[in-house]
Amino acid sequence: MSQTNTAPAQGQGLQLNKKTVIFITSAILAIMVLVGVLTQVIPRGEYRTDESGAIIALDENGNSTYREMDFRLPFWKTFTAPIEVFGSSDAMTGVAIILFIVLIGGTFLLLDKSNVLNYLMAVIVRRFAKRKYLLLPVVIFVMMLLSSVVGILEESITITPLCVAICLALGWDSLVGISISVIAIAFGYSAATFNPFNVVLVQSMAGLPIFSGLGYRILVFIGIYALLIGYVILYAKKIEKNPKKSMVWESDAALREKYASALDPSLAENPLLKKATSTFVGCIAGVPVLAVLSFAAQRIEAIPASVREYISYAPMVGMAVLFTVGGLRAAYITGIRGKALSSGFAQGAKTIAPIAPLIIFVMAITFLMREGKIVDTILYHLYNGISGFSAIGSLLLIAGFVLILEFFVGSGTAKAFLVMPLILPLAHMIGITEQTIVLAFTIADGFGNILYPTSGVMLIAIGIVGVSYGKYMRYMWKLFLAEFAFSALMLAGAVMIGYS
Repeated sequence: MSQTNTAPAQGQGLQLNKKTVIFITSAILAIMVLVGVLTQVIPRGEYRTDESGAIIALDENGNSTYREMDFRLPFWKTFTAPIEVFGSSDAMTGVAIILFIVLIGGTFLLLDKSNVLNYLMAVIVRRFAKRKYLLLPVVIFVMMLLSSVVGILEESITITPLCVAICLALGWDSLVGISISVIAIAFGYSAATFNPFNVVLVQSMAGLPIFSGLGYRILVFIGIYALLIGYVILYAKKIEKNPKKSMVWESDAALREKYASALDPSLAENPLLKKATSTFVGCIAGVPVLAVLSFAAQRIEAIPASVREYISYAPMVGMAVLFTVGGLRAAYITGIRGKALSSGFAQGAKTIAPIAPLIIFVMAITFLMREGKIVDTILYHLYNGISGFSAIGSLLLIAGFVLILEFFVGSGTAKAFLVMPLILPLAHMIGITEQTIVLAFTIADGFGNILYPTSGVMLIAIGIVGVSYGKYMRYMWKLFLAEFAFSALMLAGAVMIGYS
């Protein structure tokens, strides 16, 4: 079969909404300047740390190790932080994420040109056209489960455009597609069961048996899942009844036109596309295997800590490599070869490249707070102020603080090392179990991943499908309130039953 029967002449790949990128870039730059100002006005200080970098809240006599410092970060460093961050410990993470999104961008355009994406959508749409309200809970459950168990997050960037395209083909909008992909994955992070990046890490720091307290966390998962399913289905039915009620109706117009071919039933019968798609899906199937192996390797104490840190990047790096290899091979099968293959990949990488500065600016915000010595000051005042509340009130304040800290420190691992050494000693003083503290941390960490304009993953996910942050929050605020209220009830219940 010739290439012309399988691949369109043009492919768009991942197109970023320019207005969204400009708005979010401006907002992040403003936040970076604000943090620079805070480094000048907030007292600077730091806690003593151990060899691993974890904070030692109290010394052997029970006194706080926090000490104010006669230090002030030069304000001009606010503007050099995006460059200096690449000399910090965050450099590897930033480079990995930027490389990840560039590879994904290049591959997506090839998948678009080769018609593999349209084939995938055609098959799914054909199978679920008469059972589409079964598709929503199934996909959301799978996404939440993957996140809850193995801790995928950045990988949602590759899934979101496909989910949006399928939802558009089924008569919904891009907000439904975002809901069953990046939102479901982030909520799975909040409803963590075996997640190595929050549950396992924080339980280890608390001296708890790994995976202990699973039963109550499963109840949290069920509740968060049920609320998300209910919210999405109600919204999807409203949009299906009157599509123009969608707040993204106009911005979805180009996407609806682009993916109209997903409704072509003959596309799902194309044997060459079937072979190409099977090859691509087969490569992607290796990602969960990598996640499991990475998780297992990080638990082996004989492996040096520095090596285990590199291993933690395996799922994200593996996703990028397997996605790229699978996409290149699929495009080759459909007839896109030689110069057309390399130029198509380069064109796709170019379309997603404007995201890279956003990632750098977000990293710079964390860098400024750390180098400006104001993080420990904030933690110190939290530590002193929280003890005057009841056990439930204190726990909710702790969860709220972790959620607020997400605005500045996106990494769950970094937040754990910042917060847990301070909160764990406080837990005994106010009558909260360590297991309850772990629960509060994981819940807040997950929701924070898609709440703020400093969330790189969320920005990329909504940007590549043309949804502005303002419209995203207009859609999400009621769901956030419902999930926060449910989480507060579950945290209060954990205190009352002495969850351990």
